[in-house]
Amino acid sequence: MGLQEHLLEGITARRVSTDRLIANVLERDGDDPDGMPVVFVHGSVSSSLFWQDTLLALPGPCRVLAVDLRGFGGSDTAPVDATRGVRDFSDDLAEVLIALGIEAPHLVGWDLGGSVVMQYALDHAVSSLSLVAPVSPYGFGGTAGPEGRRLTEDDAGTGAGGANPDFVARLAAGDRTEEAPTSPLAVYRGTYVHAGFASGQEDTWLESMLGTATGESNYPGDSRPSENWPGFAPGTRGVLNALAPGYFNVSSIVDLEPKSPILWIHGDADAVVSDASIFDFNQLGKLGVVEGWPGEEMAPPQPMVSQTRAVLARYKERGGAVREVLLPGCGHAPHIELPEDFRVALLFHLGLH
Repeated sequence: MGLQEHLLEGITARRVSTDRLIANVLERDGDDPDGMPVVFVHGSVSSSLFWQDTLLALPGPCRVLAVDLRGFGGSDTAPVDATRGVRDFSDDLAEVLIALGIEAPHLVGWDLGGSVVMQYALDHAVSSLSLVAPVSPYGFGGTAGPEGRRLTEDDAGTGAGGANPDFVARLAAGDRTEEAPTSPLAVYRGTYVHAGFASGQEDTWLESMLGTATGESNYPGDSRPSENWPGFAPGTRGVLNALAPGYFNVSSIVDLEPKSPILWIHGDADAVVSDASIFDFNQLGKLGVVEGWPGEEMAPPQPMVSQTRAVLARYKERGGAVREVLLPGCGHAPHIELPEDFRVALLFHLGLH
């Protein structure tokens, strides 16, 4: 099945051409082009399909849309220069919004999308930011303490080398089974959502995941050997390397002027982004899953949530408005696991409650 078969009634997909790429954009039928622009950005190994229910649930004064990043969903597959952090993604987004006549949007970013909208805010005007289970402002893996101190010069243990090769192969092959823990459906059930969560839209979520372009220039990217544990470091291309701390750091958001209001919404059962993430190689070493861990002093797990909280606390201390909503029992996808709680928090943030 293709993208069109998974669109909900009331949602239309359109192709938006820019000088950088052609992007797939989901829009709600009948929205006023002059309405409040609320733009949704998906996470890694997903697409705009994950946002459809949210688009339909927001009130009429909004002009809502969701954009597929390069190499995801229905957008063009273009290489990701990881040495720019996530700027390839945020620059694409800026060009798409210019083409649509949107200025100073309200941006909502999930997971990788949270990184993208923070980078966007550093480079362009925004009206507000909503961060949904976002990656730490210091990247994914390889940093310590609330201040985001890098552990090694080469960011060992981060980037594309940490991706499970069987999972990547199954993505590339379009695997729709649940025969292995590394099948995309099993990964969705085990890490995207909390235990026991069930949805009648699993086929759509799986289709969204399978729309990920794989390879050294996209997901996960290239890798290089390291003399530091666990023996690999990020390369210069691809999605996961774009989040390596040597390339990605948006903690300077605390110095933004003017400071747009920020909503941070996340779950306390998130297996992906947490202070003990199962995708952090240092955490896996600490648990004994990966052998040879050099210990807490040299390779502590990244306190991802604590780092985000510390950066947003500084943002608030310097005059910004920040609201944190922690959802009990929720995993990595608040907008699909607890859609009503998510909608209420977002509407309050947008001043539409």
